[in-house]
Amino acid sequence: MMTSFFDQFMSPSYLGVPLIAIAIALPWVLYPTPSSRWINNRLITIQGWFINRFTNQLMLPINVGGHKWALLLASLMIFLITINMLGLLPYTFTPTTQLSLNMGFAVPLWLATVIIGMRNQPTIALGHLLPEGTPILLIPVLIIIETISLFIRPLALGVRLTANLTAGHLLIQLIATAVFVLLPMMPTVAILTATVLFLLTLLEVAVAMIQAYVFVLLLSLYLQENV
Repeated sequence: MMTSFFDQFMSPSYLGVPLIAIAIALPWVLYPTPSSRWINNRLITIQGWFINRFTNQLMLPINVGGHKWALLLASLMIFLITINMLGLLPYTFTPTTQLSLNMGFAVPLWLATVIIGMRNQPTIALGHLLPEGTPILLIPVLIIIETISLFIRPLALGVRLTANLTAGHLLIQLIATAVFVLLPMMPTVAILTATVLFLLTLLEVAVAMIQAYVFVLLLSLYLQENV
């Protein structure tokens, strides 16, 4: 029976029970827990160095009040990278290809930054809706445009992550199918296509990490505006 290329993005289930919860919870088991020893092993040392470097780089332009978000943003970054990387393995499911999951991350965090700005500095937060020096005739139009752009931010966060990962998985599946079809007929072309598939897989590994970083970086920029 011929299946669709989009079947890989369907949430898997076993005996009617959706397995997306396991796919979301499993990555946390893969990370080693720090011990109480003075000297840790190399894996925990590299993990701690990466988290510290990323957190320092992310919190550098943000005021001290926004440093409370450091643990949340660093955890989200590691979580997204792990899910995206595990989704590149054969016979696995990538939860971040689901727009509902990405919007579930984007909307509450974006809304929290907006609420923080409205509570701590309402004048500055509302001032973002109207640039300084705007002509009087353009004030209503610009307020509407800036309001729309403000509410589009969480949608852009979720759609960007979903679209990039979905497109990458589709390309890998299309090229892999072409390799299997061409192998008995034109082995030379199939080998060249397999080389392209290998390079595309390396590109998708980079995209999986970059998109997770971009997602968290944009959240930190939204936080910077409201802190």
